[in-house]
Amino acid sequence: MRWLLEAHDSTAEHTTDRFIRGTTKVVVCGVAVIAAIVSYRHAYEGVTEYGESGITAIMIPLTIDGLVYAASMVILHSARVGIKAPWLVWLLLWVGITATLAANVAHGWRNGLVGSIVAAWPAVALVGCYEMLMWLVRRSLNASANHAGGHASSWKGQPTRAMNRR
Repeated sequence: MRWLLEAHDSTAEHTTDRFIRGTTKVVVCGVAVIAAIVSYRHAYEGVTEYGESGITAIMIPLTIDGLVYAASMVILHSARVGIKAPWLVWLLLWVGITATLAANVAHGWRNGLVGSIVAAWPAVALVGCYEMLMWLVRRSLNASANHAGGHASSWKGQPTRAMNRR
């Protein structure tokens, strides 16, 4: 529990601010885990309903939310090293968000509009919580950069050629 109260600069931050930020991270992660499980189940049922089975049916839903996670991590990494994320990463983020929303809406479609909205909620909560967590991480990096004289990361290397291509 001590990590909830730790900060990058304990002299400049109050314990209350650190506590708020830490508990928010815990709640966001908890909601994201619950939403990911429900969203996975919805996508799995959709995949099996349309003919997939076995390991393929198990893996396809993971690729949907995995795409959102991977794209978000590349965007976060880009922010950490001070470069613009490639346009393809942003496109794939939105494709993943659209796919997870579509899978959840399709799951609830047989119950009408209200069923679709209820079924879509886990996807909305998952994406929303994950993006809030990324915002908290980026904000912490910016606060650290301001305190450390403008260096958001202790990494001194240059971005790789692959990161600079776009």
